[in-house]
Amino acid sequence: MSEISVEITGLKKSFGSLDVLKGIDVTVNRGDVVCIIGPSGSGKSTLLRCVNLLEEPNDGKIVVNGVELTDQDVDIDLARTKIGMVFQSFNLFAHLNVLANLTVAQRKVLKRGEKEAQEIALRNLDRVGLKEKANSMPAQLSGGQQQRVAIARALSMDPDVMLFDEPTSALDPELVGDVLGVMRQLADEGMTMLVVTHEMQFAREVADKVIFMDGGYIVEEGPAAEVIGNPQETRTQEFLARVLDPTHHGPSDPV
Repeated sequence: MSEISVEITGLKKSFGSLDVLKGIDVTVNRGDVVCIIGPSGSGKSTLLRCVNLLEEPNDGKIVVNGVELTDQDVDIDLARTKIGMVFQSFNLFAHLNVLANLTVAQRKVLKRGEKEAQEIALRNLDRVGLKEKANSMPAQLSGGQQQRVAIARALSMDPDVMLFDEPTSALDPELVGDVLGVMRQLADEGMTMLVVTHEMQFAREVADKVIFMDGGYIVEEGPAAEVIGNPQETRTQEFLARVLDPTHHGPSDPV
């Protein structure tokens, strides 16, 4: 039986009077890649941000690797060190070179020495194909390279789970492939990953499970071949028709 890495039950989140998550249940097994798809405003990014408590849930329970993050007595800073997060924007420190960007949290949070932190940083830069950029400043890198550096930075904290919030949405189309290639490699290595994405081909090829969200609910979930290849719910079918065929116009679409 697979070991559960992330377990979310009854998760609710609202911003003022706006209910964004309306009772979400998700189970992620260790080593699985779960892709979360859906229209803008469906709650995908909020769900991801709740997993490491960047957003505080109004209700529900979140357990990551046996630690309940929603327990008020939990050491959230310690728990967060095992959860890597990669955002749409790269969030690199502009005044630090690439190597320093990868070592600062290792030294401050994990209390690693400079030499060890640099060795780990260089190893992870090598994993994402950017070891030769260690002394470059972020402004000298393309968007795709900056995002790969951000992935290497997260990996340098030795996370058990990686969260990706639309990691390619801010990139020029020709740079997307390099970032997705790194994510494919992580999946092959057995990293547990939750990925909010619009990249349907990536989801189809890499995901062990796809979750389709709309209006704060999980509408459909299952293997990628089923959810993307043969969706059962009308709402999923409508969404995928639009995403996979931009020329498609449903009955409610202005032509």
